[in-house]
Amino acid sequence: MRPYAVTKGRTAPAAGTSLGLIDVVVAAPDPDRPAGLRMGPEHRQILARCGRPITVVDLASDLDLPVGVVRVRLSDLSQHGMVRVLATPRGPVSNERLLRDVLDGLHAL
Repeated sequence: MRPYAVTKGRTAPAAGTSLGLIDVVVAAPDPDRPAGLRMGPEHRQILARCGRPITVVDLASDLDLPVGVVRVRLSDLSQHGMVRVLATPRGPVSNERLLRDVLDGLHAL
């Protein structure tokens, strides 16, 4: 099925929701199913995988869905309080050891 059909034509997360590729999401404890949300199979799959913290990109990979679809569906769930988005800091990485490890790994290639 085409991604735009899965998201009903939406290509971006709902207003007020910003989801980065490495943002971590986790299911809310005991979420109540809101009356305003019609849960499709993608919603249920996402909730099943979010029992433990997982990044947006890993979630998309695990579900074999495009990242855009996962972002739209996560924004639906987030707006209804069914998942929490733990945003990662949006600044430069200052951990010199991490950068050195990445550089060493690239040199090893």
